[in-house]
Amino acid sequence: MASSLTCAGIVWAFLSFLCAAASCVGFFMPYWLLGSQLEKSVSFGTFRRCSYPVRDESRQMTVMVEQCGRYASFQAIPSAEWRICTVVTGLGCGLLLLVALTALMGCCVSELISRTVGRVAGGIQFLGGKCSCSEGMGM
Repeated sequence: MASSLTCAGIVWAFLSFLCAAASCVGFFMPYWLLGSQLEKSVSFGTFRRCSYPVRDESRQMTVMVEQCGRYASFQAIPSAEWRICTVVTGLGCGLLLLVALTALMGCCVSELISRTVGRVAGGIQFLGGKCSCSEGMGM
């Protein structure tokens, strides 16, 4: 297999893939915030939640659903800020994954990544990283 990447480019490709995978796993896992509610351990992230309260109309009380899952709809995400965080973080993860997979293909395909393509990919990767990191900094 011929490669269009230098040794530094190959290291960049594999580190990019590892970082993109870690970002995506972090985005999908519901362990961003941990706490307790109704004497039960709860956790949630932008995309999923575990052990959440639901109103039981037949018994006229709130009960805890002790399972993990996605929010029922985009509007079910608790606040507008949380929805924005979900979109921005998801966009960042998508950009990071796109660059990482392109870089990995450059390890196997000759003449896929030129100097210009590498610079553009680096810019896209910077933007993706900025999107992925911005939710923790209040944008």
